[in-house]
Amino acid sequence: MNRSIASGILSVVSAKVVVLVVTAVSTPLLYRFLGASGYGDYAFLLSVFAIYMIFVSSGITDGVRKYLAEDRSVPHWEAYVAGFYLRLAIWLAAVGTLVMVAAAEFGYVALAFGDGLASYFYVLAILVVTAQFRDFARKTLMGFGLERYSEPLKILDKVGFVAVAIPLVYAGFGVTGALLGHIVASALVAVVGLALVHRRISLVSVFSHPSTGFPRKRMLTFNSMSIVLVLLLMSLYHVDILMLQQFRESAEVGNYRAALQLAEFLWFVPLALQTVFVHSTSELWSRGRTRKITELASRTTRYAFLLTAVMAVGLAALADVAVPLYFGPEAEPAIEPLLLLLPGALGFALARPILAVSQGNGTLRYPVVATGVAAGINVVLNALLIPSYGMRGAAVATSVGYGSMFVLHCWSARLVGFDPLADARLARTVLTTALSAVPIVALAAAIENPWLALTVVPPVGLALFVTVALLVGALDPTEPLEVLAAFPDPVGSAAAGLQARLEGVGGTASGNWLQILLFVAGLVLLVAGLVVGLLGIDAGTVLA
Repeated sequence: MNRSIASGILSVVSAKVVVLVVTAVSTPLLYRFLGASGYGDYAFLLSVFAIYMIFVSSGITDGVRKYLAEDRSVPHWEAYVAGFYLRLAIWLAAVGTLVMVAAAEFGYVALAFGDGLASYFYVLAILVVTAQFRDFARKTLMGFGLERYSEPLKILDKVGFVAVAIPLVYAGFGVTGALLGHIVASALVAVVGLALVHRRISLVSVFSHPSTGFPRKRMLTFNSMSIVLVLLLMSLYHVDILMLQQFRESAEVGNYRAALQLAEFLWFVPLALQTVFVHSTSELWSRGRTRKITELASRTTRYAFLLTAVMAVGLAALADVAVPLYFGPEAEPAIEPLLLLLPGALGFALARPILAVSQGNGTLRYPVVATGVAAGINVVLNALLIPSYGMRGAAVATSVGYGSMFVLHCWSARLVGFDPLADARLARTVLTTALSAVPIVALAAAIENPWLALTVVPPVGLALFVTVALLVGALDPTEPLEVLAAFPDPVGSAAAGLQARLEGVGGTASGNWLQILLFVAGLVLLVAGLVVGLLGIDAGTVLA
């Protein structure tokens, strides 16, 4: 992993950790202030909005970061790309707002979702505009490789939402207050983000029309395929919520959404990898470096499996304790669907970086087919299971749909031109997970005090998991240091030095003991690396 990709991942992971912490604090407050029923309505509206925004913004956000990252010799390439997508963003935002207002005004929303939710769509129409320019600004900065700017904006978006939404909901504005929080936060991010983009390239480029050689047709084709791909992905996220709303009360939808919220915590590192890999591997694809891509993708699959699996095991072991403490006693029905969702969430986590590498290639036919099959499985199973089994049926159906993504995208990747399983060591990672799960679950069951369990189980479980991973060969002692060596100094230089010493003594009689000691030092450096990111140290400046 080179330093440019590593610095991007560090910036994204650091931001996601902060967002995760803010989300972890704010979500139970929203749940309590809105109640299970209000939270269910809020979750349903966000699901509808997310699907609607696919047609408004998904082709733009994927396209601008892919094509800005490509190494082109065309004069003024960046200005032409940014201008092309900004014009498209303005036009689609205007159309999207008018369509949503018209649907609410002429009764189509009430006909589809009921009179109780219709008034919220006028608020969502405003959010269409602010969300469009927020996402355009952030993805454009990412296309320029400026994750050190785009990711703090994500933190600003989350913090701004919490600062506005929580007081409004507490004051009695309910779901409308939560939606207003999204509007204010996204507007703030849009203004700051566009100002940062303007510093890199003038936004006047929106009025500049490129030459006849500019690949408009290819870019529009990519946009269209991206819309289809994201629509299928979003169906995996939201079809269960939409169907459950039709067959069950809002309170059950709220509890199911709470279970999803916890299961989705597993994705924060794979999501960071997916975010960076689209534009980072786009450059590698443009240079024909398929061997490097296969190496990167397969090792990422193994690391993502190990990290996500230990989180899934820990969450499953502590579910009975964590859910009531986190959301309150009213959310206890969310425990069972959470346990059912975890296996699928693990599979979806592994599929995310693989999908991103395929997107970087620009050939979306196979990823679209793979995602379409998974989405079809998800829809059919939800339709069959929800009427009879409610949120438990939704959890089983969604888990199967999520899990199928990993298998299908491994097939898709081979057709695109890389092998995500070349160094994945799947048998060893599965064995590590199975052997570690038994003592971790037993330890959680043996500790009766819930706060003591939350304090003891995660670190002890991680130590057990890492030890087993080393013993069965799922992880080599040098690998954490090799990854950390690509990070900014002082972490990178210290890790490189330890890696050299480790490789130098690997064949000696005392090598095994020293390997273990140096591996522990590598874990310490990993924590230090995350602290560097969380303290806001500019990785890009350090690398320059």
